[in-house]
Amino acid sequence: MKDLYRLQQELQYEFQNISLLREALTHRSYNKPYNNERLEFIGDSILNFCVASYLYNSFPNMNEGSLSKLRSTLVSQSTLYRVAQHFSLGKYLRISEAEERNSGRVKKSLLSNSVEAILGAIYFDSDENVGVVQGFVTRVYEELFPHISLETMFRDFKTTLQEITQSQFGVIPEYKVISTSGPDHEKLFDIGVYIDGKIYGKASGKTKKSAEQSSAEQTILMLEEDTV
Repeated sequence: MKDLYRLQQELQYEFQNISLLREALTHRSYNKPYNNERLEFIGDSILNFCVASYLYNSFPNMNEGSLSKLRSTLVSQSTLYRVAQHFSLGKYLRISEAEERNSGRVKKSLLSNSVEAILGAIYFDSDENVGVVQGFVTRVYEELFPHISLETMFRDFKTTLQEITQSQFGVIPEYKVISTSGPDHEKLFDIGVYIDGKIYGKASGKTKKSAEQSSAEQTILMLEEDTV
């Protein structure tokens, strides 16, 4: 396993019980009895509280509906995936050989779950001190999302992607239905984004519009990684 000391430096949190961090990075495919699912469970709840508290104090004039929308975005899989990428968590995950062959280290679900598990690990490592987790979440989110607002968190990803592709490639992205599944009343659309004939992001949605937005978001993340 990769050097956990280095990861602690990246997290800016030193574990008293390093086995908690190791457990937080252990996928069930690697060790079914002792994996990160229980830490993920508690971390999910703590994250929701920490983000809700942060938004409540940061936006005193925002109504409940807007606060709920912002919280949903900030605790979403896509947001947690960005956090996981920031800390390069993929290289620290403990996964099975089968999951390794299945590109587990870059899977959005595995990475986002590992972030929640780490929050759970920090909670227990700090003697169940929610304030410590709150400080960690606040620092990370303010670093990654310095301009948290309804405008920035709910941007139109398709418009943003079009601006990027026109600037970088001189073309407009194309959205194509790769496949559909499910009954008519619960149909899922798999949409791919093509730039200059090459496929980039792919995503599923209950409507073509939602799938296109999600695939555009994935493509933006891919293009941002390519420029790092």
